Amino acid sequence: MTVSINTAPISPLRQRMQHDMMMRGLGPHTQQDYVRHVKRLAAFLGRPPDTATEEDLRRFQLMQHESGVRPSTINGTVSALRFLYNVTLRRRDLARALVVTRIVPRLPEVLSVEEAARLLQSAPGMKYKAALGVAYGAGLRVSEVAHLKVDDIDSTRMLIRVEQGKGGKDRNAMLSPQLLELLRMWWREGHKRGVLIAHGWLFPGQNVTDPISTRQLHRAVQEAAEVAGIRKRVSPHTLRHSFATHLLEQDVDIRVIQVLLGHSKLETTALYTKVSTRTIHAVSSPLDQLMALMEGKAPTGSADAG
Repeated sequence: MTVSINTAPISPLRQRMQHDMMMRGLGPHTQQDYVRHVKRLAAFLGRPPDTATEEDLRRFQLMQHESGVRPSTINGTVSALRFLYNVTLRRRDLARALVVTRIVPRLPEVLSVEEAARLLQSAPGMKYKAALGVAYGAGLRVSEVAHLKVDDIDSTRMLIRVEQGKGGKDRNAMLSPQLLELLRMWWREGHKRGVLIAHGWLFPGQNVTDPISTRQLHRAVQEAAEVAGIRKRVSPHTLRHSFATHLLEQDVDIRVIQVLLGHSKLETTALYTKVSTRTIHAVSSPLDQLMALMEGKAPTGSADAG
């Protein structure tokens, strides 16, 4: 069977933009995202993006809104195109024509501990059970899970090394004994099947030289949720949200959780206080106080005057 290999040359504009991103220290995932967003603009225009006008960019953004593109994707596109026009093309007039959209904050979907257990048990195979176990047991982003290598698991120090996470930052994530055992089970199976190689990807894709795709992990989570009978909207990021929320409910200091998640701002981590059931249950409803007064009982926490 003949395998077709795409040998199309990279355009000078794309090459220059990639060089600009590299010189400014943008992470590989950010670079891939920026290139993808620029390619979408080029596809919309039907011609190179350096020929765009302000009206072209207006029509492109209007099309995104009318097509129901998520605000986070629209804003990601704005970041990519602003880089292209501000840095690579030095067309600040075009960069100013790009408008970010307001994102309405939404509370993250969180699984209970029992639901998380059912989800992992329903994962389609040992590789996915281990990968989802890392997302929940260490709180990693889906792209971070996908790009782990065998050597990133430090069983001596009980740490997972995350290289080039969000923002191009390296950090250490926790490695619990149970997660280590789960990874060892996957290592034994993967090694036996010949899909795990020394210094290679911890979760290889269909080709052992490539990492598993984030799309595959999304499909695995959705399949596991269906088998487990979980009706919530679940994605790999739901496991990260659940990791943070469950730690908070165990009274782990929020600053520790911030470090484990790799958040730059504490305010981002503080979002989980809004979904922690323990935080909510710790507060007495004013209705309880009112009912106690109506029944002639002393309100909770009140003291006799004396």
